[in-house]
Amino acid sequence: MSEIPGDLKFLKSHEWVRVEGDGRATVGISDHAQAALGDLVYVELPNVGDRVEAGNACAVVESVKAASDVYAPVSGKVVEVNSALADKPETINEDAYGDGWLFVVELEDPEQLNDLLDPDAYAELLDEED
Repeated sequence: MSEIPGDLKFLKSHEWVRVEGDGRATVGISDHAQAALGDLVYVELPNVGDRVEAGNACAVVESVKAASDVYAPVSGKVVEVNSALADKPETINEDAYGDGWLFVVELEDPEQLNDLLDPDAYAELLDEED
């Protein structure tokens, strides 16, 4: 099983969020999700300035096997997107928790983080799925 960084929170649909401490949070998909999807060939990200709503689809990742919606773990305004993924979506396959991040949001409600899975709970979810 893949390593799960201890500073992340997760949605059951395999998105992660890392709180940056300045009222912002970085969002991506888990290593498990990228492995299940296979080789990613296309990523559609929200635009800077868009508002994303926790639990709603806000991006798309496409692999040779399937297209999959990415859901926002938290609500907020998109303040940065990982534009490097347009030319190199496979970065998500190579480094899901690092260079493969998708976008950064300005948190509207930090309390929403309490509704997400911590790394241990996420690991349990993965065990149950196997």
